Amino acid sequence: MTTHREPLSSVLETIGETPLVRVHDSPDAVPVYAKLESFNPGASIKDRIGKYMLERMLERGDVGEGGTVVEPTAGNTGIGLAVAAKQLGLNAVFVVPERFSVEKQQLMRALGAEVVNTPSEDGMGFAIDRAHEIADELDDAVVPQQFSNPLNAEAHYETTAPEIDEALDGEVGAVVAGCGTGGTLMGMARYFRERDPDTYVVAVEPAGSAYREFLGEEVAHEEYKTEGIGTHDIDTNELFDPALVDDIQAVPDREVHEEMGRLAAEEGQLVASSAAANAIAAKRVARAIRDGEIDAPYDTVATAFPDSSERYLSKGVYRSFEEWEG
Repeated sequence: MTTHREPLSSVLETIGETPLVRVHDSPDAVPVYAKLESFNPGASIKDRIGKYMLERMLERGDVGEGGTVVEPTAGNTGIGLAVAAKQLGLNAVFVVPERFSVEKQQLMRALGAEVVNTPSEDGMGFAIDRAHEIADELDDAVVPQQFSNPLNAEAHYETTAPEIDEALDGEVGAVVAGCGTGGTLMGMARYFRERDPDTYVVAVEPAGSAYREFLGEEVAHEEYKTEGIGTHDIDTNELFDPALVDDIQAVPDREVHEEMGRLAAEEGQLVASSAAANAIAAKRVARAIRDGEIDAPYDTVATAFPDSSERYLSKGVYRSFEEWEG
């Protein structure tokens, strides 16, 4: 992992090949391993889809060099797309609900993108509509639309999953990942299910999110502080395929906050709330495999730590739970 030892011609060549690291708090009999995606140049897992989606869309002629990418995003996808757009000769405009990380929006602007804010109370559905309106007003503009574009999941099928597979010598018993768009989990699930149909797959969401509605559960929609995963409207999450998922686990904000602190203090992992949620769910799955409650083909669990806590320090992620702003 992170094997680059020769000079590279572009920052895009540094995307991927991130370290896979043991989560020490997981059972010895069934260890959990996490991909540390903050090692990407834009410091998140979304760099993978930024590069992959734009390269494929340019190849297909969806947009031409000098054209514009317009994307509704909570932040990290915007950064990933902005990193790739400039290197590939594209302009970038991002539509971001106001409540999301100020740090992320500053970074998008620093990378040369234009940021358009929408009211937080109108949600991502409104941001999606606004992005399409902006694209319609421009010449040669495209909306990659991470929530519905199959290239999102394909990026993880082609990069993230094979890297995990190689690092663990093909012995992956369960895959656990938080779902915002669902692209990370869907790409990984499809890859590992093709290699072993018994691979156990778990989606992770914050308590109060609606993903469990895909499995027919009734969910009390509530606000949550955990960022980057979850949804209040499953109709906008077109990539998620319930047939590829064995379970959807909801993790309360208070547990996420505690795990963020534990990961930093005990394991030296400065990761954000979605990573903490992934760690909690992955450890649950690992213990269930160890105890014979889940039948998995191998005694290993793979997950991802999507980004760093440094993007959220202004929201008090390491202060008291009450001081943490979602």
